[in-house]
Amino acid sequence: MMIRAWRTGPVDWTYPIVYLDALRVNSRQRGKNENKALYLALGINMDSRKEVLGFYLSETEWAKFWMSVLTDLKNCGIEDIFIVCIDRLTGFPDAVRAVYPKTNVQLCIVHMVRNSTKSVNYKDLNEICRDLKQIYTASNEEEALEVLDDFSRNWNGKYPMIQRSWKAHLNDLSEFFQYSEEIRRVICTTNTIESLNASVRKVTKNRAAFPDDEGIIKIMYLAISKVAKKLKKLGNKLKKILIQVMQ
Repeated sequence: MMIRAWRTGPVDWTYPIVYLDALRVNSRQRGKNENKALYLALGINMDSRKEVLGFYLSETEWAKFWMSVLTDLKNCGIEDIFIVCIDRLTGFPDAVRAVYPKTNVQLCIVHMVRNSTKSVNYKDLNEICRDLKQIYTASNEEEALEVLDDFSRNWNGKYPMIQRSWKAHLNDLSEFFQYSEEIRRVICTTNTIESLNASVRKVTKNRAAFPDDEGIIKIMYLAISKVAKKLKKLGNKLKKILIQVMQ
């Protein structure tokens, strides 16, 4: 079920950066608890101010529903997004491009590293993380590919799935190589929206389950409206950086 549940007012027609993420909430349905996905969209406008663009509720997180979310944002007046920052959910980049074909996608590096190391032996973990860092801190995409080749020679014997995953996702991981260090820090992770998620979780952590979906919507409306009033601008320096993104 898709619910256009919250809007602060008229949106801008273009956003340099939009972050998309989902978190889990419990709803009491048909006499039992059901785990639902709460979808959140957070944008940074040309004044470098954060804006909650909307939130939506669904049975689970999947790429097709994200396409519906993006379609809703477009119908609300957001004509152009330059960079979308997302996790590595299968089909997510394709869903973005289906609605905003000119939008550049940047997968979250933190999510990528976390997924890459979840099956790594703890004795190898620090070394693996150090070698992965050499990939995403490379000066450009060509250098990153060279470092990835070095990584495969060192680790494919024990963890071949890591190199395969990074190679498969490199097209959506490498957007930030086009920009300066300041922009890289802003777009290489979804931390900006994770802070919004943390505020929402404060409301949900002491609840075993909401009475129903309508209860979720009402509480989330109040919580996100409160958080939205406290969202801060990212500073005048970022405003100049955002102009670079849009050039």
